[in-house]
Amino acid sequence: MTTPDVGFSPEAARRDIPILHRTVNGHPLVWLDNGATTQKPRQVIEALTAFYACANSNIHRGAHTMAREATEMYEAGRATVARFLGAPSPESIVFVRGTTEAINLVAQSWGRADLGPGDDILVPVLEHHANIVPWQRVAEQTRARVVPVPLRPDGSIDQDAYADLLSMRTRLVVISHASNVLGTVPPVREMTALAHRYQARVLVDGAQAVAHFPVDVTDLDADFYTFSGHKIYAPTGIGALYAKPEILEAMAPWQAGGNMIESVSFDRTTYAPVPHRFEAGTGHISGVAGLLAALDWLTAFDRTAVADYETRLTAYAQQALAQVPGLELLGPAAGRIGVLTFTLPGHTPGEIADRLDGDGIAVRAGHHCAQPALAHYGLDSAARASLALYNTREEVDRLVASLLELQAA
Repeated sequence: MTTPDVGFSPEAARRDIPILHRTVNGHPLVWLDNGATTQKPRQVIEALTAFYACANSNIHRGAHTMAREATEMYEAGRATVARFLGAPSPESIVFVRGTTEAINLVAQSWGRADLGPGDDILVPVLEHHANIVPWQRVAEQTRARVVPVPLRPDGSIDQDAYADLLSMRTRLVVISHASNVLGTVPPVREMTALAHRYQARVLVDGAQAVAHFPVDVTDLDADFYTFSGHKIYAPTGIGALYAKPEILEAMAPWQAGGNMIESVSFDRTTYAPVPHRFEAGTGHISGVAGLLAALDWLTAFDRTAVADYETRLTAYAQQALAQVPGLELLGPAAGRIGVLTFTLPGHTPGEIADRLDGDGIAVRAGHHCAQPALAHYGLDSAARASLALYNTREEVDRLVASLLELQAA
């Protein structure tokens, strides 16, 4: 039985998610790998089934009813994403496979055109590899420079160092809205405002943020913002990139093919208006149907109440994990999402994950695609439990009990 909570109860979410009712290795499943992917509500599963059973068609320029219906659904999904992010218009939203593709799109379209020799790209040490490696590649192509922004001992970004590194050479700052390995939630609005004083652009990686608290890109004043659908209860292979309209309008296409053109001849090709010029080929149409259903499902809850619940659950988990002798929890004590990365003396992260899996508890082990962040702690791997709105105190208790048994063995 879950613990009652004012304003939101995880049971309201759990009853919609079929997979949470299965067993693993003879135990009820405890899904604590939400930082890798979230489980899907039946509304999303049904939306995928309904699309393929009743509405499957390609989109745009179709001369029949089902093509028009699919196009209307696809563009309704774009409008829903725009509202969800607080974007000024649907035309500022580009559908992508996920955050990684969105960042590469910005790097290869905006970056290759706007970066040059001597320009700086500021990248905090806590970033996911997907927000480091694309900038290293474009820096090699443009002779720009990737400049790491250091962390404080607690895993938060060193804001003094950040301010010192900013200069008129800074062309771009990239920031994770929430860290996938430390749980850190940087002061994105303040960091963005400071970067804009130097006329730098700011890209915010929202992959770990959008499921946990409301986001308003207009309030943040972000130039680019991106997220992946599968981390917000939607299918894999679909995500979104927001860009300020004037920036998106000035960007050249990254990939070429069908759907992104206006006219083609061997003398001259012209491109479709934004955002379609960035969506070459047949898009993930069913993925948009699933994303639309996921956002409708999530926003039916009081988002502030959900965020408050997750904050309290994270604090409870921090206190509970402190009962495990020797366990070291990485990241700041406060101002974080429910990403709980830890080490346990005498046990490798793989051993920890295997033991927990035997008890039906799913966590992740490894470098979490954030090797520089782990290196900050002198580590090359760690175990990670990550929370979502459907997790409960009872599940945290099961995690801690299993870890205590592992330590006692």
